[in-house]
Amino acid sequence: MHEDLTRDFFLGFIKLHILHHAREEPIYGKEFSRELERHGYRISFGTLYPLFHRLRREGYLKVEEKNVNGRIRKYYSVTGKGERALRDSMGKIKELFDEVYG
Repeated sequence: MHEDLTRDFFLGFIKLHILHHAREEPIYGKEFSRELERHGYRISFGTLYPLFHRLRREGYLKVEEKNVNGRIRKYYSVTGKGERALRDSMGKIKELFDEVYG
């Protein structure tokens, strides 16, 4: 039971992390997986790619396909909706952080 809640928290953190990096520059799955590993998150592509697809489907990300060495790679960027969601979430994160660690 505890693991399910922790997983939900981490998936929420990862979604925010995706939006943050997609705001800075277009990102793609394999590169972003390495970024998550750098922060100690180890998730499968079977978990990561559905997060990208869901955020796109819900209008938080947009995608551009590029041919890289003969292969199509999808680069994700944040949309205006994603930018607003990230900005609103950052305020809530700071408020929670200040309360928990203040």
